[in-house]
Amino acid sequence: MISFSTRIRAAFALTAATALATLAPLPAVAQSKFVTVGTGGVTGVYYAAGGAICRLVNKERSRHGLRCSVESTGGSVFNVNTIKAGELDFGFAQSDVQFNAVKGQSQFAKDGAWGDLRAVFSVHPEPFTLLTRKEANIRSFEDLKGKRVNVGNPGSGTRASMEELLAARGGSFKDFALASELKADEHGPALCDGKIDAFFYGVGHPSANIQDPTTSCGARLASIGGPAVDKLIADRPYYARATIPGGLYPNNPDAVQTYGVLATLVASAKTPPETVYQVVKAVFDNFEEFRKLHPALANLKPEDMVRDGLSAPLHDGAARYYRERGWIK
Repeated sequence: MISFSTRIRAAFALTAATALATLAPLPAVAQSKFVTVGTGGVTGVYYAAGGAICRLVNKERSRHGLRCSVESTGGSVFNVNTIKAGELDFGFAQSDVQFNAVKGQSQFAKDGAWGDLRAVFSVHPEPFTLLTRKEANIRSFEDLKGKRVNVGNPGSGTRASMEELLAARGGSFKDFALASELKADEHGPALCDGKIDAFFYGVGHPSANIQDPTTSCGARLASIGGPAVDKLIADRPYYARATIPGGLYPNNPDAVQTYGVLATLVASAKTPPETVYQVVKAVFDNFEEFRKLHPALANLKPEDMVRDGLSAPLHDGAARYYRERGWIK
């Protein structure tokens, strides 16, 4: 029997191979165009989902002339700002980051609302995940006071969400003995090496980023709840309660209660409608294959993806395809 760990690693290996395949020489195609998708850390689900999208786009490049590649980035806020600057065509962003960019609030308050941000579709749920060293005796977010905590790198949606949660609790990074800013690819090894006691991370499950430390050093999931979380969920349309199932990861037999957002794919109004149409068509015309390319994509439904977690207007190219399929009017 193939182990769960083996299956997860195989899924990531497939994604890595897909990303490398985008660098291979391609036959000449009329009006060939490069398309880049901003993702996140290479062990996170954004990178895997971006690889899945590019795999399907490149599969049909002889028809539409698009050549898709993924770029590992700092995450949600970075992706939105880099799309705005015209340096990325598409990018993944947490649904709360998409909402804030449209409204010009929180991490986008300085630059104001971005009217050209466009939604393409939503993807997997992203529960906020608190992973701890087993020796640290951390069972919930409340136990983090005085601990060494990775709060997320600047420019990530995780960091923005952590700041919002702390503000809702009337706290700050000063509550921690250390508030480190490691990237998603770095916080697992730091946890197992004893350099931090816990990390906070918004991610789709299952994730190799969580799988590795739970396997190698017995890291434990902790809950995130309480009155501050209840109020955030009540006040923010992009948040919802979430459960990380028991037994999903080694040494974590019990379900953990938390809350989270949705991963979304976004673009700019300046991204050509035909480009967006062809990317969306490649995904949904090959939807069963798309769902098989990573475990976090396995339970997706098109009717949810074109509706849930989308605060920005739909891109014209995406809306065209969804109308053709009868999913929107």
